[in-house]
Amino acid sequence: MKGDKLPAFLRPLVYRSAGALKQAEYWTTARLAMAVLWGLRKLPADKALDFADRTARRLGPKFGRHRVAVNNLRRAYPEKSESEIQQIASDMWGNMARLAAEYIFLDQIFDHEPGKAPGRVEVIGEDIFLRIREEKRPHIIFTAHSGNFELLPVAAMAYDLPVTALFRAPNNPYMAEYVFKTRRDTMGELLASRAGAAFALARVLDRGGNIGVLVDQKFHKGQKTTFFGRECRTNPLVPKLARQFECDVYPARSIRLPGNKFRLELQEKIEFPRNASGAIDIHASCQMMNDIVEGWVREHPGQWMWFHKRWAD
Repeated sequence: MKGDKLPAFLRPLVYRSAGALKQAEYWTTARLAMAVLWGLRKLPADKALDFADRTARRLGPKFGRHRVAVNNLRRAYPEKSESEIQQIASDMWGNMARLAAEYIFLDQIFDHEPGKAPGRVEVIGEDIFLRIREEKRPHIIFTAHSGNFELLPVAAMAYDLPVTALFRAPNNPYMAEYVFKTRRDTMGELLASRAGAAFALARVLDRGGNIGVLVDQKFHKGQKTTFFGRECRTNPLVPKLARQFECDVYPARSIRLPGNKFRLELQEKIEFPRNASGAIDIHASCQMMNDIVEGWVREHPGQWMWFHKRWAD
């Protein structure tokens, strides 16, 4: 029976019961996830990450999100064979499993020390990190859900570069609490993506701070743009803030390398397109960011989240 056809006196009870069941589901899911992570922690880092990768490649295709990923891949790469599409999807599941497991090994994974030879983590753009740190004005750094993007704010902290990172918390409140605590200990100041987040980021820029933003998620009221030739909606937050504060904007990305190694790239600042009056063109700038991210994804397609419902259809 639909909620609007329930007797009025029953509706509060039904809604409360549904809410309690959802919370119970969240709690159970979180406990299972914590148990898996606890088990992985008992293994050496490399063995644990490889095990997570192998397991996800077997289990990922059994989930509904796999169909979403494969459908997106077929449309993005109409020239690829079905075996190639399935391989990229498999690589994606391996990447996502490694990303989750790497939370518990961040202290072992991130071994980069500025000015020293690279270990697991190689940083490209060290001079840009240092330049931004010394400039007494605001900056925006944007990235995408590719590789281990969580390592980028860790790298910024290694260079004593304070960055307020905007992140989307998991819907599961118990997992969100765990993720937030893990991130907060290693990644500096964090800001959850919710109502009022844009104003909070503006305050950071207004006082001369730096912000980090993921720009490859669907945004229902965003600018009409294209990504892999398909229409999508893009959040105009970055170009709007750049226009308001006239601050430099830098692309950054993470690339997963063989042997549980990583390359982090802070690329040179970009110049957003401007309109006839000289102001930053919001729509053209959103498309420019999409084109940059698309280039990254095309280089390493198995390292992006293809199961995300990025497109309008």
